[in-house]
Amino acid sequence: MIAKLSGRLDETGEDWAIVDVQGVGYLVHCSTKTLAALGEVGEACTVHTDLQVSENDMRLLGFAESAERDWFRMLTQVQGVGSKVGLAILSALSTGELRDACAAGDAASVARANGVGPKLAGRIVNELKDKAGALPGGGAAGVGMAAPVGGASTDAVSALENLGFKPAIAAQAVARATAELGEGASEGELIRVALKKAAG
Repeated sequence: MIAKLSGRLDETGEDWAIVDVQGVGYLVHCSTKTLAALGEVGEACTVHTDLQVSENDMRLLGFAESAERDWFRMLTQVQGVGSKVGLAILSALSTGELRDACAAGDAASVARANGVGPKLAGRIVNELKDKAGALPGGGAAGVGMAAPVGGASTDAVSALENLGFKPAIAAQAVARATAELGEGASEGELIRVALKKAAG
């Protein structure tokens, strides 16, 4: 399984790029956001990848950040979402916007992507709304507040979930609390501030 490529950007197209890794050119299919983040032809680049194998095709998908790849994998688990539609969604929405749309049940935002009708958009947000808070949004190719990862933040999210808050709401509240208090905040402080944010 190829998980990451680091090399030189050799060529790009509408929805693909060729990354030259020590003389071997890898064709990777990408979202428009990833293509923009890769830089200029001839420059060094790194792409996180996902290899999809079917009966009659083998396709390497490329992502500027691991968060985008995680979202792609989750999107393609939804019935009716193949690799093409998954990339179209990630071209239309940043990971942060996608996370927020799923958490809020905002199917209209997801339906902005090419090839995504209202029915499919509704299925996507319904199936992913409880998972949305567990995945990050933001970073190099996204905007919005990243879901907290690791340590006190993870424990604080778990504590809020145990108090009855949905995973997406708990994750957003703790992310906002972390932004306010700083990365070194204790679990107790995070829970206290996040509770106010989740309830308010």
